[in-house]
Amino acid sequence: MRKTKIAIPALVSLLLAVSLFPGRPLQAQDLAEFEKRVTEFQLDNGLKFIVLERPQAPVVSFHIYANVGASDEVRGITGLAHLFEHMAFKGTKTVGAKDCKAEAKVMAEIDELFLEIKAERRKAQNADNARIERLTEEFKAAQEKAQQFIVHDEYEEVFARHGSAGFNAYTSQDATQYIVSLPSNKIELWMLMESDRFANPVLREFYKEKDVVMEERRLSIESQPTGRLVEEFMAVAYKAHPYGDSIIGHMSDIETLTRPEAERFFRKYYGPGNLAIAIVGDVDPQQVKKLAKKYFARIPGGPTPEPVETVEPPQLGPRTVVLNDPAQPFVLVGYHKPGILHDDNAVFDAITDIVGIGRTSRLYKDLVKDKKIAVYASGFQGMPGDKYPNLFLFYAVPARGHTNDESLSAIYEQIERLKAEPVSPAELEKAKTRARASLIRQLDSNSGLAAQLTYYEVVTGDWRNLFHQLDKIEKVAADDIQRVAKQYFTENNRTVGLIETTQTTK
Repeated sequence: MRKTKIAIPALVSLLLAVSLFPGRPLQAQDLAEFEKRVTEFQLDNGLKFIVLERPQAPVVSFHIYANVGASDEVRGITGLAHLFEHMAFKGTKTVGAKDCKAEAKVMAEIDELFLEIKAERRKAQNADNARIERLTEEFKAAQEKAQQFIVHDEYEEVFARHGSAGFNAYTSQDATQYIVSLPSNKIELWMLMESDRFANPVLREFYKEKDVVMEERRLSIESQPTGRLVEEFMAVAYKAHPYGDSIIGHMSDIETLTRPEAERFFRKYYGPGNLAIAIVGDVDPQQVKKLAKKYFARIPGGPTPEPVETVEPPQLGPRTVVLNDPAQPFVLVGYHKPGILHDDNAVFDAITDIVGIGRTSRLYKDLVKDKKIAVYASGFQGMPGDKYPNLFLFYAVPARGHTNDESLSAIYEQIERLKAEPVSPAELEKAKTRARASLIRQLDSNSGLAAQLTYYEVVTGDWRNLFHQLDKIEKVAADDIQRVAKQYFTENNRTVGLIETTQTTK
């Protein structure tokens, strides 16, 4: 079965700069050469395609970037973006279906029973428990009845029979993405299947899949101390913007979500004008354009959703959240910062490399190698997303016999060092070199290129910014790092999250 990647905010991050030409900075002529292999076009319904020719091997990677993530939800439907990612693999009116009309009648019956159960439970102490029990039995029976109309996993199996690789999807705060690689003679198959996915989705087994997601939440957050800490930490760091809610959603919201709510969510956010598709590999751009018109143009256009308008207000003082748990101690320190379109974004990339990434970073050398007060320490920008103002996050795992306070003090020392003294020319040059090298590794594949093309196209407005981002990093100077550290890494702009180890009771 497909292994869904749950995008619970990660505690590692790679720099979002790019180089396609090892060993030297990107220049204008490099972009010009790259553009010769790129074909862009947009269908009348608003769907954008980016096609990159890479004929080295007879394979093609496909990347669909839906500009909708957890930050587009509102209270009451948190977790719906991630849940819909699951539902997008359940098939269509033709894929995964034996008798779609009969199935639709049963699904309507399931919806109605769920709403009746939900309404009765809302009565709280006045609820008729016997009626709830009866309705629940009818609900389960209807769900079992629906099974006779389903061909399980047919969507994935069709691709598997034709040599697919990397078939997956994932949800973040900013986006939902669908990926697969296929032999180059299967482009029309992909066009047929994926256009059907967005033109004729059937949200079958919706309530069964909710149970799966609730179990994921239990395993990834509720039973994991660091998962609980991150959720509490983000809720404290953000008091207005939806970045403060976890991607997987609140349990009570997942429990009460309905299939009609998911259908409305799809109609609002999955229109062709809110999608971007990159196709990279052994392709003929003219064939791709012809097939795109044949299959994807049938999807009706509509208004593009507005971005999140809520703005997180300035933080007026330090915030702290403490999780008392018998688990290993853990330290999070976050500072609010602007999103990816801000002029200082490249400066934060440089700070990430100098202070936070790898065994040669300042944090790792100081806390782990020299002082030996932590078993790991790092820092990165872009928590939990990039599209909107986010956090620069420092974190550490204290070593046995050492405390959170020791790690906190050492992290603060490294932050003050950024403010007090310019980084050395060697450190700055190393950061710029590694920015190129890290992305060369990521982009040494069709799928990596497809991911970056769609990301930069949607989030920054132009895929060419994957070239320009590295140029911006090249221009970062030592005084930029000092200025940014002084401006953003302040006590009043700081949120701290801690796991304080408690003794287990026998």
